[in-house]
Amino acid sequence: MLNRTSALKEDLALKKIVQDNHQEKSKFNWREVLTDDRLIQPDLKVESQDGAVDIELADIADMVGNALTNLLVSREDQNVFTKENQEFVANITREVGKHLLDLPHAPGVPNSISQRALNLEIERTLVDNNAHDVAKSLVVNRSHLIPVQQPASTCRVIRRNNQVVPWNENKVEIAIRKAFLSLEKDSSPAIEVAQAVSLRVRDSRRTFIHIEDVQDIAQEELMKAGHFKVAETYILYRAQRTMLREMEGDTATEVADTQQNSMVVVKHPDGNTFLWNGADLKERIRYAMIGLELDMGEEEIESELRRSLFDEITVADLQKTIILNAKSLIEKDADFAKFAGRVLSTYIYEEVIGWDITKHGIGLLKRFHTNYFKRYLKHGIKIKRLSPRLKEFDIDKLAETLDPAADLDFDYLGIQTLYDRYLIVDKTGDKHRRMETPQVFWMRVAMGLFVDEKKNKEEKVISLYTLYKSRRFCSSTPTLFNSGTLHSQLSSCYLYWVDDSIEGIMQRGIAENAYLSKWAGGLGGSWTSVRGTGGYINGTNGESQGIIPFLKLHNDQLVAVN
Repeated sequence: MLNRTSALKEDLALKKIVQDNHQEKSKFNWREVLTDDRLIQPDLKVESQDGAVDIELADIADMVGNALTNLLVSREDQNVFTKENQEFVANITREVGKHLLDLPHAPGVPNSISQRALNLEIERTLVDNNAHDVAKSLVVNRSHLIPVQQPASTCRVIRRNNQVVPWNENKVEIAIRKAFLSLEKDSSPAIEVAQAVSLRVRDSRRTFIHIEDVQDIAQEELMKAGHFKVAETYILYRAQRTMLREMEGDTATEVADTQQNSMVVVKHPDGNTFLWNGADLKERIRYAMIGLELDMGEEEIESELRRSLFDEITVADLQKTIILNAKSLIEKDADFAKFAGRVLSTYIYEEVIGWDITKHGIGLLKRFHTNYFKRYLKHGIKIKRLSPRLKEFDIDKLAETLDPAADLDFDYLGIQTLYDRYLIVDKTGDKHRRMETPQVFWMRVAMGLFVDEKKNKEEKVISLYTLYKSRRFCSSTPTLFNSGTLHSQLSSCYLYWVDDSIEGIMQRGIAENAYLSKWAGGLGGSWTSVRGTGGYINGTNGESQGIIPFLKLHNDQLVAVN
Protein backbone atom coordinates (compact mmCIF):
# COMPACT_ATOMS: atom_id res chain seq x y z
CA MET A 1 0.00 0.00 0.00
CA LEU A 2 2.68 2.53 1.01
CA ASN A 3 5.35 2.35 -1.69
CA ARG A 4 8.08 5.02 -1.39
CA THR A 5 8.51 7.36 -4.38
CA SER A 6 10.96 10.19 -4.88
CA ALA A 7 10.62 10.74 -8.62
CA LEU A 8 10.34 14.39 -9.57
CA LYS A 9 7.22 13.91 -11.69
CA GLU A 10 5.44 12.12 -8.85
CA ASP A 11 6.41 14.90 -6.45
CA LEU A 12 5.05 17.50 -8.86
CA ALA A 13 1.89 15.46 -9.35
CA LEU A 14 1.37 15.36 -5.57
CA LYS A 15 1.92 19.11 -5.35
CA LYS A 16 -0.62 19.71 -8.13
CA ILE A 17 -3.19 17.46 -6.46
CA VAL A 18 -2.81 19.39 -3.20
CA GLN A 19 -2.99 22.77 -4.97
CA ASP A 20 -6.17 21.76 -6.79
CA ASN A 21 -7.89 20.12 -3.84
CA HIS A 22 -6.61 21.75 -0.64
CA GLN A 23 -9.84 23.78 -0.22
CA GLU A 24 -12.19 21.01 -1.31
CA LYS A 25 -13.76 18.43 0.97
CA SER A 26 -12.45 14.91 0.51
CA LYS A 27 -14.78 12.57 -1.34
CA PHE A 28 -13.90 9.82 1.15
CA ASN A 29 -15.39 9.85 4.63
CA TRP A 30 -12.35 9.00 6.71
CA ARG A 31 -14.15 10.03 9.90
CA GLU A 32 -16.27 6.88 9.87
CA VAL A 33 -13.22 4.64 10.43
CA LEU A 34 -13.32 5.71 14.11
CA THR A 35 -16.31 3.64 15.26
CA ASP A 36 -14.18 1.51 17.58
CA ASP A 37 -15.01 2.17 21.26
CA ARG A 38 -11.39 1.36 22.16
CA LEU A 39 -10.25 4.70 20.70
CA ILE A 40 -9.15 7.29 23.23
CA GLN A 41 -10.89 10.65 22.77
CA PRO A 42 -8.64 13.41 24.18
CA ASP A 43 -10.46 16.47 25.51
CA LEU A 44 -8.27 19.06 23.77
CA LYS A 45 -8.45 22.36 21.97
CA VAL A 46 -6.20 23.59 19.17
CA GLU A 47 -4.93 27.16 19.10
CA SER A 48 -5.44 28.75 15.68
CA GLN A 49 -5.76 32.27 14.26
CA ASP A 50 -9.44 32.15 15.11
CA GLY A 51 -8.77 31.21 18.73
CA ALA A 52 -9.04 27.88 20.52
CA VAL A 53 -11.23 25.31 18.74
CA ASP A 54 -12.24 21.81 19.78
CA ILE A 55 -10.25 18.97 18.24
CA GLU A 56 -11.69 15.48 17.82
CA LEU A 57 -10.04 12.31 16.70
CA ALA A 58 -12.29 12.41 13.66
CA ASP A 59 -10.57 15.65 12.61
CA ILE A 60 -7.20 13.93 12.87
CA ALA A 61 -8.51 11.00 10.84
CA ASP A 62 -9.54 13.47 8.17
CA MET A 63 -6.03 14.96 8.05
CA VAL A 64 -4.34 11.57 7.81
CA GLY A 65 -6.88 10.23 5.35
CA ASN A 66 -6.64 13.26 3.07
CA ALA A 67 -2.84 13.01 3.04
CA LEU A 68 -3.12 9.34 2.06
CA THR A 69 -5.73 10.16 -0.59
CA ASN A 70 -3.59 12.84 -2.20
CA LEU A 71 -0.60 10.49 -2.29
CA LEU A 72 -2.49 7.62 -3.93
CA VAL A 73 -4.30 9.87 -6.42
CA SER A 74 -0.95 11.40 -7.46
CA ARG A 75 0.17 7.83 -8.21
CA GLU A 76 -3.03 7.24 -10.18
CA ASP A 77 -4.00 4.50 -7.71
CA GLN A 78 -7.78 4.08 -7.75
CA ASN A 79 -7.91 1.81 -4.66
CA VAL A 80 -8.03 4.50 -2.01
CA PHE A 81 -10.84 3.83 0.45
CA THR A 82 -9.94 0.17 0.98
CA LYS A 83 -10.32 -1.77 4.21
CA GLU A 84 -6.55 -1.89 4.59
CA ASN A 85 -6.22 1.87 4.18
CA GLN A 86 -9.09 2.52 6.59
CA GLU A 87 -7.35 0.40 9.20
CA PHE A 88 -4.11 2.28 8.59
CA VAL A 89 -5.80 5.65 9.14
CA ALA A 90 -7.55 4.37 12.25
CA ASN A 91 -4.33 3.00 13.76
CA ILE A 92 -2.41 6.23 13.11
CA THR A 93 -5.26 8.31 14.53
CA ARG A 94 -5.48 6.10 17.63
CA GLU A 95 -1.73 6.45 18.24
CA VAL A 96 -1.83 10.23 17.74
CA GLY A 97 -4.70 10.46 20.21
CA LYS A 98 -2.66 8.69 22.87
CA HIS A 99 0.33 10.95 22.27
CA LEU A 100 -1.74 14.13 22.43
CA LEU A 101 -2.63 13.46 26.03
CA ASP A 102 1.05 13.75 26.96
CA LEU A 103 1.90 16.84 24.90
CA PRO A 104 2.64 20.18 26.65
CA HIS A 105 -0.33 22.50 26.41
CA ALA A 106 -0.38 25.99 24.95
CA PRO A 107 0.21 28.66 27.64
CA GLY A 108 -2.88 30.25 29.13
CA VAL A 109 -5.37 27.75 27.68
CA PRO A 110 -6.16 24.55 29.64
CA ASN A 111 -5.94 21.30 27.66
CA SER A 112 -4.86 23.00 24.45
CA ILE A 113 -2.03 22.67 21.95
CA SER A 114 -0.89 24.72 19.01
CA GLN A 115 -1.79 23.82 15.43
CA ARG A 116 1.92 23.43 14.73
CA ALA A 117 2.35 20.94 17.58
CA LEU A 118 -0.60 18.93 16.29
CA ASN A 119 0.83 18.78 12.77
CA LEU A 120 4.25 17.75 14.04
CA GLU A 121 2.76 15.02 16.22
CA ILE A 122 0.83 13.53 13.29
CA GLU A 123 3.92 13.68 11.11
CA ARG A 124 6.08 12.10 13.84
CA THR A 125 3.59 9.26 14.26
CA LEU A 126 3.54 8.57 10.53
CA VAL A 127 7.36 8.47 10.47
CA ASP A 128 7.43 6.10 13.44
CA ASN A 129 5.17 3.79 11.41
CA ASN A 130 7.44 4.01 8.34
CA ALA A 131 4.80 5.95 6.42
CA HIS A 132 7.27 8.59 5.24
CA ASP A 133 5.48 9.14 1.94
CA VAL A 134 2.18 9.86 3.70
CA ALA A 135 4.02 12.21 6.06
CA LYS A 136 5.47 13.95 3.05
CA SER A 137 1.99 14.33 1.55
CA LEU A 138 0.83 15.81 4.86
CA VAL A 139 3.74 18.29 4.79
CA VAL A 140 2.95 19.32 1.20
CA ASN A 141 -0.64 20.00 2.24
CA ARG A 142 0.57 22.07 5.22
CA SER A 143 2.60 24.27 2.88
CA HIS A 144 -0.65 25.55 1.37
CA LEU A 145 -2.26 26.16 4.74
CA ILE A 146 0.51 28.18 6.42
CA PRO A 147 -1.14 31.33 7.81
CA VAL A 148 0.16 34.81 7.07
CA GLN A 149 2.12 35.92 10.11
CA GLN A 150 4.32 38.77 11.19
CA PRO A 151 7.69 38.03 9.54
CA ALA A 152 10.69 37.59 11.84
CA SER A 153 12.87 39.22 9.19
CA THR A 154 12.27 42.43 7.24
CA CYS A 155 13.82 40.79 4.19
CA ARG A 156 11.35 39.93 1.42
CA VAL A 157 11.63 36.97 -0.93
CA ILE A 158 11.54 37.30 -4.71
CA ARG A 159 9.88 34.21 -6.14
CA ARG A 160 10.63 32.87 -9.62
CA ASN A 161 7.57 34.60 -11.06
CA ASN A 162 9.01 37.83 -9.57
CA GLN A 163 6.24 38.02 -6.98
CA VAL A 164 7.51 39.50 -3.70
CA VAL A 165 6.38 37.79 -0.48
CA PRO A 166 7.28 38.32 3.20
CA TRP A 167 9.92 36.11 4.76
CA ASN A 168 8.32 32.98 6.26
CA GLU A 169 10.53 30.55 8.14
CA ASN A 170 7.76 27.93 8.09
CA LYS A 171 8.00 27.72 4.29
CA VAL A 172 11.73 27.01 4.54
CA GLU A 173 11.12 24.36 7.18
CA ILE A 174 8.48 22.65 5.03
CA ALA A 175 10.87 22.42 2.06
CA ILE A 176 13.62 20.93 4.21
CA ARG A 177 11.20 18.48 5.85
CA LYS A 178 10.26 17.13 2.43
CA ALA A 179 13.93 16.46 1.67
CA PHE A 180 14.30 14.45 4.90
CA LEU A 181 11.10 12.49 4.31
CA SER A 182 12.14 11.67 0.73
CA LEU A 183 15.00 9.67 2.26
CA GLU A 184 12.68 8.13 4.86
CA LYS A 185 14.44 10.03 7.62
CA ASP A 186 13.13 11.75 10.73
CA SER A 187 12.42 15.34 9.67
CA SER A 188 12.72 16.98 13.11
CA PRO A 189 16.21 18.45 12.33
CA ALA A 190 14.46 20.66 9.75
CA ILE A 191 13.46 23.02 12.57
CA GLU A 192 17.06 23.89 13.51
CA VAL A 193 18.16 24.11 9.88
CA ALA A 194 15.31 26.48 9.03
CA GLN A 195 16.16 28.64 12.05
CA ALA A 196 19.80 28.80 10.90
CA VAL A 197 18.68 29.88 7.42
CA SER A 198 16.48 32.62 8.90
CA LEU A 199 19.32 33.83 11.11
CA ARG A 200 21.69 34.13 8.14
CA VAL A 201 19.12 36.00 6.07
CA ARG A 202 18.43 38.37 8.95
CA ASP A 203 22.13 38.99 9.60
CA SER A 204 22.73 39.71 5.90
CA ARG A 205 20.54 42.82 6.29
CA ARG A 206 19.26 42.35 2.77
CA THR A 207 16.10 44.10 1.65
CA PHE A 208 15.21 41.46 -0.94
CA ILE A 209 16.51 37.95 -1.49
CA HIS A 210 15.85 35.71 -4.46
CA ILE A 211 14.40 32.25 -3.81
CA GLU A 212 17.49 30.67 -5.42
CA ASP A 213 19.70 32.39 -2.83
CA VAL A 214 17.47 31.06 -0.04
CA GLN A 215 17.87 27.53 -1.39
CA ASP A 216 21.66 27.98 -1.63
CA ILE A 217 21.74 28.95 2.04
CA ALA A 218 19.54 25.97 2.97
CA GLN A 219 21.97 23.62 1.20
CA GLU A 220 24.92 25.10 3.07
CA GLU A 221 23.18 24.81 6.43
CA LEU A 222 22.26 21.17 5.76
CA MET A 223 25.94 20.46 5.06
CA LYS A 224 27.08 22.36 8.15
CA ALA A 225 24.70 20.31 10.29
CA GLY A 226 26.11 17.07 8.86
CA HIS A 227 23.02 16.07 6.85
CA PHE A 228 25.03 15.29 3.73
CA LYS A 229 22.65 12.77 2.17
CA VAL A 230 19.70 15.11 2.64
CA ALA A 231 21.71 17.97 1.13
CA GLU A 232 22.57 15.76 -1.85
CA THR A 233 18.90 14.92 -2.38
CA TYR A 234 17.99 18.59 -2.05
CA ILE A 235 20.62 19.58 -4.65
CA LEU A 236 19.59 16.90 -7.14
CA TYR A 237 15.93 17.81 -6.78
CA ARG A 238 16.71 21.47 -7.48
CA ALA A 239 18.76 20.54 -10.53
CA GLN A 240 15.95 18.40 -11.93
CA ARG A 241 13.41 21.16 -11.34
CA THR A 242 15.69 23.68 -13.06
CA MET A 243 16.06 21.42 -16.11
CA LEU A 244 12.30 20.96 -16.29
CA ARG A 245 11.67 24.70 -16.04
CA GLU A 246 14.26 25.37 -18.75
CA MET A 247 12.60 22.83 -21.05
CA GLU A 248 9.21 24.43 -20.48
CA GLY A 249 10.73 27.90 -20.91
CA ASP A 250 12.51 26.96 -24.16
CA THR A 251 9.23 25.72 -25.62
CA ALA A 252 7.48 28.95 -24.69
CA THR A 253 10.31 30.98 -26.21
CA GLU A 254 10.15 29.09 -29.48
CA VAL A 255 6.44 29.82 -29.81
CA ALA A 256 6.98 33.51 -29.11
CA ASP A 257 9.84 33.76 -31.59
CA THR A 258 7.61 32.74 -34.48
CA GLN A 259 5.80 36.06 -34.29
CA GLN A 260 7.52 38.08 -36.99
CA ASN A 261 6.19 41.45 -35.86
CA SER A 262 8.26 41.18 -32.68
CA MET A 263 11.56 41.00 -34.59
CA VAL A 264 13.72 44.10 -35.07
CA VAL A 265 16.99 44.35 -37.00
CA VAL A 266 19.61 45.79 -34.63
CA LYS A 267 23.07 46.98 -35.67
CA HIS A 268 26.26 46.34 -33.70
CA PRO A 269 28.95 49.09 -33.51
CA ASP A 270 31.04 47.07 -35.99
CA GLY A 271 28.25 47.24 -38.57
CA ASN A 272 27.01 43.66 -38.21
CA THR A 273 23.29 43.17 -37.60
CA PHE A 274 21.16 40.66 -35.73
CA LEU A 275 17.45 39.98 -35.20
CA TRP A 276 16.28 41.19 -31.81
CA ASN A 277 13.19 39.32 -30.59
CA GLY A 278 12.67 41.22 -27.33
CA ALA A 279 13.31 38.23 -25.05
CA ASP A 280 15.60 40.36 -22.87
CA LEU A 281 12.98 43.11 -22.78
CA LYS A 282 10.42 40.70 -21.37
CA GLU A 283 12.87 39.70 -18.64
CA ARG A 284 13.64 43.34 -17.82
CA ILE A 285 9.93 44.06 -17.52
CA ARG A 286 9.37 41.12 -15.18
CA TYR A 287 12.32 42.19 -13.05
CA ALA A 288 11.22 45.83 -13.00
CA MET A 289 7.69 44.88 -11.92
CA ILE A 290 8.81 43.03 -8.78
CA GLY A 291 6.60 44.07 -5.87
CA LEU A 292 4.97 46.97 -7.77
CA GLU A 293 1.24 47.40 -8.30
CA LEU A 294 1.20 49.01 -11.73
CA ASP A 295 -1.93 49.93 -13.65
CA MET A 296 -0.63 48.16 -16.77
CA GLY A 297 0.09 44.52 -17.55
CA GLU A 298 3.29 43.02 -18.97
CA GLU A 299 2.09 42.96 -22.59
CA GLU A 300 0.83 46.53 -22.44
CA ILE A 301 4.10 47.73 -20.90
CA GLU A 302 6.12 45.86 -23.52
CA SER A 303 4.10 47.55 -26.25
CA GLU A 304 4.87 50.95 -24.71
CA LEU A 305 8.59 50.23 -24.40
CA ARG A 306 8.76 49.13 -28.04
CA ARG A 307 7.50 52.49 -29.30
CA SER A 308 9.79 54.20 -31.83
CA LEU A 309 11.90 51.10 -32.51
CA PHE A 310 12.88 50.62 -36.13
CA ASP A 311 14.99 48.33 -38.28
CA GLU A 312 18.73 49.04 -38.40
CA ILE A 313 18.57 50.72 -34.98
CA THR A 314 21.90 50.62 -33.14
CA VAL A 315 22.38 48.74 -29.87
CA ALA A 316 22.97 52.03 -28.02
CA ASP A 317 19.85 53.63 -29.47
CA LEU A 318 17.78 50.53 -28.70
CA GLN A 319 18.81 50.77 -25.05
CA LYS A 320 18.27 54.52 -24.92
CA THR A 321 14.81 54.26 -26.51
CA ILE A 322 13.65 51.58 -24.08
CA ILE A 323 14.87 53.62 -21.09
CA LEU A 324 13.22 56.83 -22.34
CA ASN A 325 9.96 55.00 -23.02
CA ALA A 326 10.05 53.56 -19.49
CA LYS A 327 10.72 57.04 -18.11
CA SER A 328 7.72 58.44 -20.00
CA LEU A 329 5.40 56.04 -18.15
CA ILE A 330 6.08 57.81 -14.83
CA GLU A 331 3.37 60.36 -15.61
CA LYS A 332 0.81 57.53 -15.79
CA ASP A 333 1.66 55.89 -12.47
CA ALA A 334 4.10 57.01 -9.79
CA ASP A 335 5.35 53.44 -9.33
CA PHE A 336 6.81 53.61 -12.82
CA ALA A 337 9.58 55.78 -11.30
CA LYS A 338 10.93 52.63 -9.65
CA PHE A 339 10.10 50.56 -12.73
CA ALA A 340 12.16 52.84 -15.01
CA GLY A 341 15.01 52.90 -12.48
CA ARG A 342 15.13 49.11 -12.48
CA VAL A 343 15.17 48.93 -16.27
CA LEU A 344 18.17 51.29 -16.25
CA SER A 345 19.80 49.20 -13.51
CA THR A 346 19.72 46.07 -15.68
CA TYR A 347 21.69 47.87 -18.38
CA ILE A 348 24.19 49.12 -15.78
CA TYR A 349 24.74 45.56 -14.53
CA GLU A 350 25.35 44.33 -18.07
CA GLU A 351 27.81 47.16 -18.76
CA VAL A 352 29.78 46.75 -15.53
CA ILE A 353 29.79 43.15 -14.29
CA GLY A 354 29.12 41.18 -17.49
CA TRP A 355 25.78 39.83 -16.25
CA ASP A 356 23.14 38.97 -18.88
CA ILE A 357 19.50 39.05 -17.86
CA THR A 358 18.43 36.33 -20.31
CA LYS A 359 21.37 33.97 -19.77
CA HIS A 360 21.86 34.36 -16.04
CA GLY A 361 18.61 35.73 -14.63
CA ILE A 362 18.20 37.77 -11.47
CA GLY A 363 18.97 34.74 -9.31
CA LEU A 364 22.68 35.06 -10.16
CA LEU A 365 22.86 38.83 -9.78
CA LYS A 366 24.38 38.72 -6.29
CA ARG A 367 26.93 36.08 -7.32
CA PHE A 368 28.07 38.22 -10.24
CA HIS A 369 28.50 41.21 -7.90
CA THR A 370 30.49 39.11 -5.44
CA ASN A 371 32.78 37.68 -8.12
CA TYR A 372 33.30 41.08 -9.78
CA PHE A 373 34.27 43.05 -6.67
CA LYS A 374 37.86 41.80 -6.39
CA ARG A 375 38.45 42.35 -10.13
CA TYR A 376 37.06 45.85 -9.79
CA LEU A 377 39.49 46.78 -7.03
CA LYS A 378 42.46 45.28 -8.86
CA HIS A 379 41.67 47.10 -12.12
CA GLY A 380 40.78 50.37 -10.38
CA ILE A 381 44.13 50.40 -8.59
CA LYS A 382 45.95 49.47 -11.79
CA ILE A 383 44.52 52.43 -13.76
CA LYS A 384 45.08 54.74 -10.75
CA ARG A 385 41.43 55.46 -10.06
CA LEU A 386 41.35 53.71 -6.66
CA SER A 387 43.65 53.84 -3.65
CA PRO A 388 45.95 50.80 -3.21
CA ARG A 389 45.05 50.89 0.48
CA LEU A 390 41.66 49.37 -0.31
CA LYS A 391 43.48 46.04 -0.63
CA GLU A 392 44.09 46.15 3.15
CA PHE A 393 40.49 45.05 3.80
CA ASP A 394 39.09 41.51 3.85
CA ILE A 395 37.80 41.78 0.29
CA ASP A 396 35.98 38.43 0.26
CA LYS A 397 34.01 39.36 3.38
CA LEU A 398 32.96 42.72 1.95
CA ALA A 399 32.11 41.19 -1.42
CA GLU A 400 29.71 38.75 0.24
CA THR A 401 27.91 41.70 1.83
CA LEU A 402 27.04 43.34 -1.50
CA ASP A 403 23.27 43.38 -1.89
CA PRO A 404 22.11 44.25 -5.44
CA ALA A 405 18.49 43.66 -4.41
CA ALA A 406 18.69 46.99 -2.54
CA ASP A 407 18.72 48.69 -5.96
CA LEU A 408 15.03 47.80 -6.28
CA ASP A 409 14.24 50.75 -4.00
CA PHE A 410 15.86 53.33 -6.30
CA ASP A 411 13.64 55.49 -8.47
CA TYR A 412 14.68 56.60 -11.95
CA LEU A 413 16.07 60.00 -10.97
CA GLY A 414 18.24 58.47 -8.25
CA ILE A 415 19.77 55.75 -10.41
CA GLN A 416 20.22 58.11 -13.37
CA THR A 417 22.01 60.67 -11.18
CA LEU A 418 24.33 57.98 -9.86
CA TYR A 419 25.07 56.78 -13.38
CA ASP A 420 25.71 60.23 -14.82
CA ARG A 421 27.76 61.76 -12.00
CA TYR A 422 29.00 59.35 -9.34
CA LEU A 423 29.90 55.92 -10.73
CA ILE A 424 33.61 55.84 -11.62
CA VAL A 425 34.28 55.65 -15.36
CA ASP A 426 37.16 53.72 -16.91
CA LYS A 427 38.48 55.90 -19.73
CA THR A 428 41.66 53.93 -20.46
CA GLY A 429 40.15 51.84 -23.25
CA ASP A 430 38.77 52.71 -26.66
CA LYS A 431 35.27 52.85 -25.20
CA HIS A 432 34.50 54.52 -21.87
CA ARG A 433 32.54 52.35 -19.47
CA ARG A 434 31.35 52.48 -15.87
CA MET A 435 33.42 50.50 -13.39
CA GLU A 436 30.82 50.50 -10.61
CA THR A 437 27.27 49.39 -10.02
CA PRO A 438 25.34 51.32 -7.35
CA GLN A 439 26.15 48.76 -4.64
CA VAL A 440 29.85 48.58 -5.58
CA PHE A 441 29.87 52.39 -5.44
CA TRP A 442 28.40 52.46 -1.91
CA MET A 443 30.92 49.87 -0.74
CA ARG A 444 33.87 51.81 -2.21
CA VAL A 445 32.78 54.98 -0.41
CA ALA A 446 32.38 53.13 2.90
CA MET A 447 35.80 51.50 2.53
CA GLY A 448 37.48 54.85 1.84
CA LEU A 449 36.02 56.36 5.01
CA PHE A 450 37.34 53.59 7.28
CA VAL A 451 40.69 52.91 5.62
CA ASP A 452 42.60 54.31 8.63
CA GLU A 453 40.72 52.28 11.25
CA LYS A 454 42.92 49.99 13.33
CA LYS A 455 40.30 47.53 14.59
CA ASN A 456 37.09 46.01 13.21
CA LYS A 457 37.54 47.75 9.88
CA GLU A 458 35.26 45.41 7.95
CA GLU A 459 32.46 45.56 10.54
CA LYS A 460 32.46 49.36 10.41
CA VAL A 461 32.45 49.36 6.62
CA ILE A 462 29.54 46.93 6.53
CA SER A 463 27.63 48.99 9.08
CA LEU A 464 27.99 52.18 7.02
CA TYR A 465 27.31 50.33 3.77
CA THR A 466 24.04 49.07 5.29
CA LEU A 467 23.00 52.66 5.99
CA TYR A 468 23.95 53.71 2.47
CA LYS A 469 22.13 50.92 0.66
CA SER A 470 18.96 51.38 2.72
CA ARG A 471 19.12 55.13 1.96
CA ARG A 472 18.89 56.06 5.63
CA PHE A 473 22.07 58.09 5.29
CA CYS A 474 24.08 59.62 2.47
CA SER A 475 27.39 61.46 2.56
CA SER A 476 28.01 64.71 0.73
CA THR A 477 29.02 64.85 -2.91
CA PRO A 478 32.80 65.34 -2.40
CA THR A 479 32.86 62.27 -0.18
CA LEU A 480 30.96 60.23 -2.76
CA PHE A 481 33.29 61.44 -5.51
CA ASN A 482 36.60 60.99 -3.74
CA SER A 483 36.34 58.40 -0.96
CA GLY A 484 38.54 55.43 -1.72
CA THR A 485 40.37 57.18 -4.56
CA LEU A 486 43.98 58.44 -4.72
CA HIS A 487 42.80 61.92 -3.67
CA SER A 488 40.43 61.08 -0.85
CA GLN A 489 39.34 64.63 -0.06
CA LEU A 490 36.14 64.30 1.97
CA SER A 491 35.35 67.88 3.01
CA SER A 492 32.24 69.23 1.37
CA CYS A 493 32.23 72.96 2.20
CA TYR A 494 34.89 75.65 2.62
CA LEU A 495 34.48 79.12 4.09
CA TYR A 496 36.96 81.82 3.10
CA TRP A 497 37.57 85.52 3.67
CA VAL A 498 39.05 87.99 1.16
CA ASP A 499 40.94 91.02 2.46
CA ASP A 500 41.05 94.42 0.76
CA SER A 501 44.14 93.88 -1.40
CA ILE A 502 44.83 92.70 -4.94
CA GLU A 503 46.97 89.90 -3.48
CA GLY A 504 44.13 88.68 -1.26
CA ILE A 505 41.58 88.89 -4.06
CA MET A 506 43.69 87.04 -6.65
CA GLN A 507 45.39 84.48 -4.40
CA ARG A 508 42.67 83.54 -1.92
CA GLY A 509 39.55 84.60 -3.79
CA ILE A 510 40.58 83.22 -7.20
CA ALA A 511 43.57 80.82 -7.18
CA GLU A 512 43.00 78.94 -3.90
CA ASN A 513 39.30 78.54 -4.62
CA ALA A 514 40.16 76.96 -7.98
CA TYR A 515 42.20 74.30 -6.13
CA LEU A 516 39.32 73.60 -3.73
CA SER A 517 36.72 73.52 -6.48
CA LYS A 518 38.79 70.99 -8.42
CA TRP A 519 37.88 68.28 -5.88
CA ALA A 520 34.16 69.19 -5.67
CA GLY A 521 34.30 71.33 -2.55
CA GLY A 522 31.51 73.85 -2.06
CA LEU A 523 32.58 77.44 -1.39
CA GLY A 524 31.19 80.18 0.82
CA GLY A 525 33.09 83.46 0.86
CA SER A 526 33.06 86.80 2.61
CA TRP A 527 33.97 89.77 0.34
CA THR A 528 32.78 92.36 2.82
CA SER A 529 36.27 93.76 3.45
CA VAL A 530 36.82 94.66 -0.19
CA ARG A 531 36.11 98.39 -0.67
CA GLY A 532 33.02 99.36 -2.61
CA THR A 533 32.56 101.31 -5.84
CA GLY A 534 34.26 104.76 -5.71
CA GLY A 535 36.45 103.85 -2.77
CA TYR A 536 39.82 105.61 -2.69
CA ILE A 537 42.93 103.58 -3.66
CA ASN A 538 45.86 105.03 -1.82
CA GLY A 539 48.58 103.23 -3.75
CA THR A 540 47.51 104.49 -7.19
CA ASN A 541 45.55 107.55 -6.10
CA GLY A 542 42.58 106.06 -8.02
CA GLU A 543 38.99 104.93 -7.32
CA SER A 544 37.78 101.36 -6.90
CA GLN A 545 35.27 99.77 -9.27
CA GLY A 546 33.93 97.66 -6.38
CA ILE A 547 33.67 93.86 -6.07
CA ILE A 548 31.41 93.15 -9.09
CA PRO A 549 34.23 92.79 -11.68
CA PHE A 550 36.12 90.46 -9.34
CA LEU A 551 33.03 88.34 -8.60
CA LYS A 552 32.42 87.96 -12.35
CA LEU A 553 36.00 86.76 -12.74
CA HIS A 554 35.56 84.44 -9.75
CA ASN A 555 32.35 82.97 -11.18
CA ASP A 556 33.89 82.34 -14.62
CA GLN A 557 36.85 80.62 -12.97
CA LEU A 558 34.56 78.28 -10.95
CA VAL A 559 32.51 77.41 -14.03
CA ALA A 560 35.70 76.63 -15.94
CA VAL A 561 37.03 74.36 -13.19
CA ASN A 562 33.75 72.46 -12.76
